[in-house]
Amino acid sequence: MFPTPVEKTSAKVRIGYQVALPIALILWLLPLIAVALTSIRSAGDINAGNYWGWPSSFNLVENYTAIFTNTPIGQYLLNSFKVTIPTVIGAVALSCMTGFALAVYKFKSSLPIFFLFVAGNFVPFQILMVPVRDLTLHMGVYNTWQGLALFHIAFQTGFCTLFMRNFIKALPFELIEAARVEGVSEIRIFWYVVLPLMKPAIAALAVLIFTFIWNDYFWATVLTQGADNQPITAGLYSLNGQWVSSWHLVSAGSIVAALPPVAMFFLMQKHFIAGLTLGAVK
Repeated sequence: MFPTPVEKTSAKVRIGYQVALPIALILWLLPLIAVALTSIRSAGDINAGNYWGWPSSFNLVENYTAIFTNTPIGQYLLNSFKVTIPTVIGAVALSCMTGFALAVYKFKSSLPIFFLFVAGNFVPFQILMVPVRDLTLHMGVYNTWQGLALFHIAFQTGFCTLFMRNFIKALPFELIEAARVEGVSEIRIFWYVVLPLMKPAIAALAVLIFTFIWNDYFWATVLTQGADNQPITAGLYSLNGQWVSSWHLVSAGSIVAALPPVAMFFLMQKHFIAGLTLGAVK
């Protein structure tokens, strides 16, 4: 039996996908592969201009040992964890409560307050650079990881509230009504009824916020200085200035800096995908 025109078209589309997907994957991975290869090159390769060719020698242990022994990258990593973990906990905790209030309770100003949270996400961070820096100076938290984490929590709570409010809005409201009929307090409804159902959304949001805050460069350079408080993104830039030609060490530091968010994603992959796809099908 001969294939129909629809089947022929479907076969051509499938072949097109099979050809285009590997090409797109290679193009996407090419910069990462280049950085990975540079991180194991010798200094001689860099000085000779061998940036894209095959390394003459593989200095995996030497380069990655040097980045920890000859630079303060360990302190930069510790600073990133100090900033990122409190930000994730604070932003997610606040958004769970604000999202619950905006999704469950009906009051006159609920919609304007929700729009206020949404509008804050459209304000460019660049125009806030000077007032936020001046505010940190007046508060005495400039060049501290606590101040950086505090302002990250403030900036991320708007998006997190939008995420959580929409998620809670899609939950079956009958569960909350049944708990109220049984005389359960609002706090216990939030803690024992709604919060367990929010675990996939919390996991997905935690991964997103962790990745965003870990990779933040703008506020890390605006609000912190020096190795004592700067996170890894700003620290890598300082290493770049310190070693003008040691791109192999800078590349090794970049690979080290990328490992925590990658590990976070794979550890939370199951919950992350469940949180993003929850409600996609009925």
